[in-house]
Amino acid sequence: MEEDNHTVISQFLLLGLSEDRDLQPILFGLFLSMYLVTVLGNLLIILAVSSESHLYTPMYFFLANLSFVDISFTSTMVPKMLVNIHSQSKGISYIDCFTQVYFFMFFAGIDDFLLTVMAFDRFVAICHPLNTVIINPQLCVLLVLMSWIIMFWFSLIHVVLLKQLTFSIVTEIPHFFCEVAQLYKVFQL
Repeated sequence: MEEDNHTVISQFLLLGLSEDRDLQPILFGLFLSMYLVTVLGNLLIILAVSSESHLYTPMYFFLANLSFVDISFTSTMVPKMLVNIHSQSKGISYIDCFTQVYFFMFFAGIDDFLLTVMAFDRFVAICHPLNTVIINPQLCVLLVLMSWIIMFWFSLIHVVLLKQLTFSIVTEIPHFFCEVAQLYKVFQL
């Protein structure tokens, strides 16, 4: 009878962008500034859309939702990367890695759905400019809600299936955050 190794791994090692210690402060400053500009810019878009009544149209409703999703999307990976660069630590726990994979897939998928819905909204606005009944507020909310529900289940199924894979005790991921493609590359057969 053959015995299986049932060792449970506790963390992955994210190798990051560079091993050079002189480059770490530059990377930290660069990514921190890009992250802050992204968050601030998207917050300003949300504030402008919500405070101005002339912008209560489907296009701006979708744009405000897209800005919120973009803030959430960048917040799934950049803060952990900044902590790893600043603390010179490369570890991420098993649970944190799968949580990061889930939210990365979730917000990336919603981003794609919203861009598709925004393209459809622009198509309707160009092809039927006088017909404002096609894209009404109820349909806008329904489209956004459906994208959230679909991506919730899609991401959950992927993470549950990914959890079934076995990894070695010390698994190095050649990336600065956990993503499905990188995890598929490092699992043990």
